[in-house]
Amino acid sequence: MGILMQKIIQRLLPKSIKKELITYGKEKAFAGNNVSCPCCNKNYITFLPAGVKKRPNAICPGCHSFERHRLLWMYLTNKTNLFKDKIKVLHVAPEPLFFKKFKSYSNIDYVPCAKFGEGYEDAYPTGTIDIDITDIKLEDNTFDVILCSHVLEHIPDDIKAMSELRRVLKESGWAILQVPLDTSREHTYEDFSIISPEDREKAFGQRDHVRLYGKDYAERLEKAGFKVKKDKYVDTFTENEIFKYGFIKEDIYFCTKK
Repeated sequence: MGILMQKIIQRLLPKSIKKELITYGKEKAFAGNNVSCPCCNKNYITFLPAGVKKRPNAICPGCHSFERHRLLWMYLTNKTNLFKDKIKVLHVAPEPLFFKKFKSYSNIDYVPCAKFGEGYEDAYPTGTIDIDITDIKLEDNTFDVILCSHVLEHIPDDIKAMSELRRVLKESGWAILQVPLDTSREHTYEDFSIISPEDREKAFGQRDHVRLYGKDYAERLEKAGFKVKKDKYVDTFTENEIFKYGFIKEDIYFCTKK
């Protein structure tokens, strides 16, 4: 099935079916072999639209992974030692999908954390600990791996948060620090006079974002003391594979200590 046919199917889906599918996980209605989710290893006729501005081919009917989750899971599996060595992992703002998976691996000493601010009290799985990543109350060189995806755009002092993450990362460790990024912008856009949720959504793409990162994102990470490798992992897949797995076309920001 091509992309055009998939879009036609998505337009024809009744809203009631979409809502029921997302709420109750009734993925059997979309059984097929056109797309394949690497997170749950299941095949479907299509991934579903998702997002403030609806993106086609976005959410998995089974495990509810998004495009960035599927790309990251494939990267972690094929390009890192996450599932091979004995390692201690700090996972910032853990996605329920990954939380469940990481907890199941005996080699991973797993520390999921988030800042329990207003509106986020019930956002994270039970067992997540309360940590402000701009002021991490843990010793230097504690973690072998740090995972932080789509968090820094919410934090006013992102450089402080990056510096703290670097501090608690071991000298031999690595971190993957992903953000939504506008590749048409040379420089990150932030304006702290913009405070209303409506204005922030208009300026930064989401009501609780405080900036829109540009091509200088790696420079900001380097300013905090990281050595950054922009891994164009998604480019190793064909267009058909990118469609099949529902990947987002973004670089993986693989960071180590300088």
